[in-house]
Amino acid sequence: MTTPPSPATGVNNPTGFYLRDGFASLLCFSANASVHLWEKTIKPPGIDGGDPTDISTMHNLVWHTMAPRKLKKMDTIECVCAYAPAAYSDMLSLINVHQTVTVFFPEGKHISGTGVNDGSVPTLAFYAYVQKFEPQELKEGEMPLANVTIVLTNTDPTGAEAGPVFTSGTGS
Repeated sequence: MTTPPSPATGVNNPTGFYLRDGFASLLCFSANASVHLWEKTIKPPGIDGGDPTDISTMHNLVWHTMAPRKLKKMDTIECVCAYAPAAYSDMLSLINVHQTVTVFFPEGKHISGTGVNDGSVPTLAFYAYVQKFEPQELKEGEMPLANVTIVLTNTDPTGAEAGPVFTSGTGS
């Protein structure tokens, strides 16, 4: 006989702050910190446990049974950026270059205009490469934008497994 799951006696009780606005979220590439991109939107990487492993057998009576996988992966980052024509030169030197990429989350006291994080901004740093730089249609009366896709490798430059590093910052 199996033991059924027991319901929790309480609810999720988070502490700290949740993000109240997506402004200002920024990216930094270690191979070129002055790339000619201005972030409009950033979709930070998700964490994916993969599809479940089906562990059903002919001995199951009512339910298909599943098990979680052991390994996780980080999803790609998608961002939309304004760009200067010089971004083509930047991207030619960044596409497929294994490097550290950092996402700067909103909240905290980023020193505006200086490009310096005073330690209060939460960050997520990881090994990755730029997979695509894809300019959108140029249209009269609209800001030219480009889609940028970043793939997280979860390996350091030597090939050793290395996951992301989250720093909470003093403002979160």
